[in-house]
Amino acid sequence: MPRRDQATELRVIPIRGMGEIFAGDSVAEAIVTGLRRQRLNLQRGDILAIKHKIVSKAEAQMVVLERVQPSPAAKRWAARYGLDAPVVHLAEQQARRVVRRKRGVIITETRHGLVCANSGVDVSNVDGGRCAVLLPADPDRSAREIQKTIAKKLRVSVPVLITDSFGRAWREGLTEVAIGLAGMKPFRDYRGRRDAYGYRLRASLEAVADELACMAGLACGKLSQSAACIVRGFPYGSGRGNARSLIRPKERDLFR
Repeated sequence: MPRRDQATELRVIPIRGMGEIFAGDSVAEAIVTGLRRQRLNLQRGDILAIKHKIVSKAEAQMVVLERVQPSPAAKRWAARYGLDAPVVHLAEQQARRVVRRKRGVIITETRHGLVCANSGVDVSNVDGGRCAVLLPADPDRSAREIQKTIAKKLRVSVPVLITDSFGRAWREGLTEVAIGLAGMKPFRDYRGRRDAYGYRLRASLEAVADELACMAGLACGKLSQSAACIVRGFPYGSGRGNARSLIRPKERDLFR
C-alpha cells in the first residue's frame, strides 16, 4: 500500500484556449477562460503550473528591442559571437552581477537571486522577435496573486507554480524549474528517514517544485501555445512555500 506522500498516478492536463496575453491582462482570468472552454474543473489536490512568459506579458515585463541602445561592450560581445546586441545589453542590465562570460555565453545572477543564462531575457515565443521578455519582477508574489484570484473565482484553492527553462551545471539541455511558488512546500525532506534497507538518509532533500515544473514543461511543450497546465495526483505538502528557497546559497554553491 502506498505511503501518503507517494503518488499512485500522476496526470498533466494542458490548458488551451486561453488566448493571447497582453499587458494589463489577468493571467488568472485567462486560465479560468481556458478551463471553461475545455470544460475542465480544478479539483482539490491539483497544482496549477504556468509558464512565466504569460505572467511577464501581463505584468508588462517586455522591451521593444529596436528601442534599446546597446552599450559599446554589449555591441563588441554581440559582434564577436553573432548575437543580438540589444539582448546582450538587456541581459547585463537585468543582472545583479555577471557570474561568468565565456564563448558567447553570459551567466548572470538576477535581481531575484536566480543564476541563469542572459538574466532570463528571451525572445522566443514572444512576438516573432520584435520584443524581448524579462522575468517577472517578483515571481513568488505573482504566484500568490494568481492563486488568490483563482480561489476567489472558482472557490477552490490550489498551489501555483510559475516556471522557466534553465540550463544545469552538470548536464546538457534545458529543463523547467519553478521560479515562483505559492500554496505548497517546494521540497520533500527525506533526511533522517530510513530507506527500504534500513539506511538512514542524510542528504535527500527532493526539489519537488522543480520536478513538477518539468512535468508541466513536457505537457505544455515549447511550440504548442499551451502556457499552463494542471498537475493532478501529486501529494504535495501544503504550506507557505516560495521558490526563492530553491536557490542554493552562494556559500554552498560550488559553481559561483
